[in-house]
Amino acid sequence: MTKLLITGAGGFIGSHVVEACVEQGYGVRAFVHYNARNSWGWLEALPLIGGIEVKAGDVRDLDSVANAMQGCDGVLHLAALIGIPYSYESPLAYVRTNVEGTYNVLQAARTANLEHVLITSTSEVYGTARRVPIDEEHPVVGQSPYSASKIAADQLAIAFHRSFGTPVKIVRPFNTYGPRQSGRAIIPTVIKQVLAGKTQLQLGNVLPTRDLTFVRDTAAAFVSVLKSPALVGEVTNVGMGEEISIRDLAAKIAQLLGVRVSIEQDAARVRPTGSEVERLLCDATKLRRTTDWKPRYSLEQGLEETIRFMREHESLYKDLYNV
Repeated sequence: MTKLLITGAGGFIGSHVVEACVEQGYGVRAFVHYNARNSWGWLEALPLIGGIEVKAGDVRDLDSVANAMQGCDGVLHLAALIGIPYSYESPLAYVRTNVEGTYNVLQAARTANLEHVLITSTSEVYGTARRVPIDEEHPVVGQSPYSASKIAADQLAIAFHRSFGTPVKIVRPFNTYGPRQSGRAIIPTVIKQVLAGKTQLQLGNVLPTRDLTFVRDTAAAFVSVLKSPALVGEVTNVGMGEEISIRDLAAKIAQLLGVRVSIEQDAARVRPTGSEVERLLCDATKLRRTTDWKPRYSLEQGLEETIRFMREHESLYKDLYNV
């Protein structure tokens, strides 16, 4: 049985990837960020927690990563700082976690001679679309410190593959949503405000468009890329090939919740003009051609699942905006 180390396992996408890998029969060692409370994040809510091994550490520490990797056949690297607004406040934190952390994973994987090395990218590296749909050959541009750190991490991974033969695969999800997502993301932001009884929503820029994939479909794509021998040394997009504006998305959520809403722009939620990514629309042709991946959830089905989860865990989603 292939044993996988999954970094960022206690996070939003990471916890779903853990579930997907366990369901596919992989042995899983979940790497979570060390903390004094011994919290395992979202892993604590999973019914399968007894079937995985949990290791606490820090991706910024090479020894910690190398020790966690011992006895594993592969690594799926999802640990990262992801909040774009906070990257304006502390760019160096993103360099240390996203760039240096990725280096530590790559170096440890090279030393351990792992068979599988998946690095998680993001559609934010493309910046505002120059052409649509966006395929893997689209130029990249760092429109935020966050996206710049992920571009650097991606290039480092490609360099390790070309220089040392490290069997790197880069998974590049477009916007993922669903249960367990941070309350500051756009979909939970809208849902929690409506559940709190608000009909005038506080949002940022509502004109940009996004390509949204339900988190269980994103996790399934990770497993499909893991299995595909054709994708070594490659970047692979994950997305639905459908776009929706933030304004229309908010209206759709409100309709599903049976309320009428208006939108008021909150300056604290607006990105700097040159940093806003105006349009993202995924071309996932490579993923569909080289794997058996097929999405199972439409946008409406995914939103309904997300709303159901947030109703059941309303106490976790306080109506407070946090960068």
